[in-house]
Amino acid sequence: MRFALALALLLAACSGGQGGNNAEQPQDLESAAIERGLVRDPDDSDLTGLYARDTDRICVVRTGSTYRIGAYVDYGDRITCSGAGSVERSGATLRIALGKDGCNFDATYDGERIKFPGVLPDACKKLCARRASFTGLEAARLSESAAEAAAMRDAGGRRLCGD
Repeated sequence: MRFALALALLLAACSGGQGGNNAEQPQDLESAAIERGLVRDPDDSDLTGLYARDTDRICVVRTGSTYRIGAYVDYGDRITCSGAGSVERSGATLRIALGKDGCNFDATYDGERIKFPGVLPDACKKLCARRASFTGLEAARLSESAAEAAAMRDAGGRRLCGD
């Protein structure tokens, strides 16, 4: 009898006192993780910083009410891409404009990573040498420091986010 009572109390405690009523919609995993502080909320984080994966780099620096962005990929043997421009943010979407010839596209930002799309405008090829491409570039945040981001240079020594 005691065992049955203890089991009933344990089950009631596990149900959260909802009595089997699941009227609320379940929360998606990303929202639940953000709510519990397991991942950063992309809407509440500043883009400023240095992002990297292997030899690929992205820098973002705030300039007034906008952001400056630079991106650099290096496959070795002078197979590189290098571009600088501006980025505007709308939630998890980043509207990026690199160079002056129409390399404009939307990337995603999850609070820790910047991901370029798998298809980019042909104008982006002008920023690359030989077979290199910005296509699918993904980089994770290394630093939130504006100074470190502004100091990032490409293979030619050009500061992509600096003045």
